[in-house]
Amino acid sequence: MPRLKNLSKQNPKLLQKTLQDGRASLYLEYYLGRHETPVLDEDGNPVLYTEGAMAGKPKYKITHNRKKESLNLYLWLNPRNQQERLQNRNTLALAEKIRFEREQEFLEDREGYRLQKEKEPNFHDFFRRIYSEEATITKSAKLAFRLIHNRFIKYLNSIPRFQRYATFIRFENVSNEIAVGFAEWLKGICAGEGARKSFFYFKKACAMAIEEGMMKKDPCKGIVIRCDTNVLTKDILTKEEIERLLLTRYKQERPDIQRAFVFSLYTGIRFCDIVRLTYSNVDFSSRTLRFNQVKSEGRSAHSAVVMPLSDDLMEIIGFPRDPEIMSEKNFPLPHNSICRKHLKEWVRQAGINKHITWHCARHSFAVNVLSAGANIKTVSSLLGHASIKMTEKYLHVIDNQKKDAMNSLGRISFRRDDIFSRESSSDVED
Repeated sequence: MPRLKNLSKQNPKLLQKTLQDGRASLYLEYYLGRHETPVLDEDGNPVLYTEGAMAGKPKYKITHNRKKESLNLYLWLNPRNQQERLQNRNTLALAEKIRFEREQEFLEDREGYRLQKEKEPNFHDFFRRIYSEEATITKSAKLAFRLIHNRFIKYLNSIPRFQRYATFIRFENVSNEIAVGFAEWLKGICAGEGARKSFFYFKKACAMAIEEGMMKKDPCKGIVIRCDTNVLTKDILTKEEIERLLLTRYKQERPDIQRAFVFSLYTGIRFCDIVRLTYSNVDFSSRTLRFNQVKSEGRSAHSAVVMPLSDDLMEIIGFPRDPEIMSEKNFPLPHNSICRKHLKEWVRQAGINKHITWHCARHSFAVNVLSAGANIKTVSSLLGHASIKMTEKYLHVIDNQKKDAMNSLGRISFRRDDIFSRESSSDVED
């Protein structure tokens, strides 16, 4: 049976726990100090020593504070051959190396010989804590962190030599090589700004780990995902396609989903804002809609949106069933996945060969309103953009539409050289 060598002053100590399968699990045990609690009698008075050198002094109950950390390393208790004995020696050498590194970290981080904070050895656990219910960040940020974490796990599973990190990865194992590969993987699965935005949240998680002392080096240092922010990569619906969509009816359609999507097409409101709208957001006297954008609420001075409503939009909104209950939702929609499924079928039934998502309604609104001659500042205000620069990407679509319109006239058969050649030949004849 392998024996562990421990010195009395080592902290942490390398220990082992016997398992039923004939192996021993190695772990580290930190000694964080002792805690003394006075011993009290039934009346709440201190109990005193009655004899010995401590006679007359109060008794204390001593509690030793220790912390364990599993290394996920194992030894054969009864090695049967040379290979298992060699494996034990290599495992012990690795465990001792880790113990020594932890001891140095412990000495660097200690304050009053206590750990400054409980360190999470698993980067995945730290990532999950960022978007947990107890986290103080916004709901949209939690969704973004959860999405990028799930994508990070998928990336690790897609690389054979990284698959072992899909469930457990130490902070020091999140290397620059993994970060570079993850960035390239995101470029392959995301369109437009998707890769850049996704990697932004991964970099932010690493920065938070560094700030909390969990991670020593930034694995994302020097990695930049560039994309043309002025190019609109998502499909949009033209006015003609919107009219075709409105006229399309099919079996098992969902009028509640269709009504909300049409409202987005003519207002540019995001899905996350549509589902939160209530009749308290509607001013029926001035016929305006007022709400705060989920995406920028609490983080931007431009989160508030004020939008005038036309007669048709007022008709789509309707009235609450009980005039006294203005908290009723304007568009009580099912889960996002159900909405996406029915929207996809509606577009297919309309014969529109485009990849249309709910967010395409926002882009379609911006492009169609600008094409109709609206001022870019007005459109920027309606969309709730923090600056006109965010709205300018829609102008590139309009420029392309103008170019296509001019090219649709066909080729011009007029040739200047032909005119001159005919004139020259007539002069010779004369």
